Amino acid sequence: MLDYLLTEEQKMIKDICRQITDEKIRPVAAELDRTEEFPWEPLRVMAQSDLFGVYIEQKYGGMGGGVLELCLATEEFSKGCGGIAVSYAASALGTYPIIIGGSEEMKQKYLPDLASGKKIAAFGITEPAAGSDASAMQTTAKKDGDHYILNGTKHFITNGGEAQIYTIVAMTDRHKGARGASIFLVEKGTPGFTFGKKEDKLGIRASATRELIFQDCKIPKENLVGKEGAGFLLAMRTFDKSRPGIGAQAVGIAQGALDAAIKYSRERKQFGKSISSFQGIQFMLADMATKVEAARALVYASAREIDAGKGDTMSSSMAKLFASDVAMEVTVDAVQIFGGYGYLKEYPAEKYMRDAKICQIYEGTNQIQRDVIGHALIKEAASKK
Repeated sequence: MLDYLLTEEQKMIKDICRQITDEKIRPVAAELDRTEEFPWEPLRVMAQSDLFGVYIEQKYGGMGGGVLELCLATEEFSKGCGGIAVSYAASALGTYPIIIGGSEEMKQKYLPDLASGKKIAAFGITEPAAGSDASAMQTTAKKDGDHYILNGTKHFITNGGEAQIYTIVAMTDRHKGARGASIFLVEKGTPGFTFGKKEDKLGIRASATRELIFQDCKIPKENLVGKEGAGFLLAMRTFDKSRPGIGAQAVGIAQGALDAAIKYSRERKQFGKSISSFQGIQFMLADMATKVEAARALVYASAREIDAGKGDTMSSSMAKLFASDVAMEVTVDAVQIFGGYGYLKEYPAEKYMRDAKICQIYEGTNQIQRDVIGHALIKEAASKK
């Protein structure tokens, strides 16, 4: 692994997360994958270690770090289990709109509990008819005196039903298209806010993915995050910060699969010697390791740019795109190295492969990322004429 010149505090974060992964995540990963039980115990340990606040300002109870610190933690957890890791990281996704657009009063009220892990968050933008095309959402929020009334359904929401705080994108003026979207903070238990079915997923099965249902859900006007009509912009700025986190999750999953494949290749004997001695296996491992390191470098570079105030949508999308494609390639190769055993749930390779796939899909499919990157390149070229 390259030396990324991490600070002592960043190295400490990695060390703590690695210890939690080895002691609290790996031992339960297979069982939680089988039962789909939400990983409250590992999350409790993360909270006790102050890891939910690594990216939140100190004045709100956080550690004062940024996107890179969040990526470091997410990567380490993902080496043990992608489902447990995303349960942690998705709380940051739900928190970022408050950090980016929330009033000081809102930040003081909600960020300390989120930083301490006393409460976790979720972000609601996807709908049955509005996935990649977020501007097509049907959920509405109508002003009614000192309140807004929410109606609609969100689905594929990570931490849905488990989180206590939800940042929800809803249309306040459908005639304005994307510019008519706003973001609202909704607390679990609010009348008119219920949950639909829990999805039975291919991978990241320890995480909870549910529908959010709003039926005349009445929330105070103070729960508007930022300004009315700024929801789509806030959501895009949120994704700019969160997409490197998906890249970090993908890097962690890929590294976990690579480590398992190396270990297995040294133990598995064929023709009287370890299969790790075969050039064909060595070439596969070399390619896997090179791709993982390249993905990690891009994710870290993107995160650092964001933390320095220089990040943009293109670099964030590149980090998510490249790292998730690498994760899929590397985990498939890991299954191949395990051979027939790689196809069995008794061994870890197949779970890494199942967990990797979602990284190419959520927070904008990789096809959408390529579209975003392509548009950005063309716009950049046009501006230089």
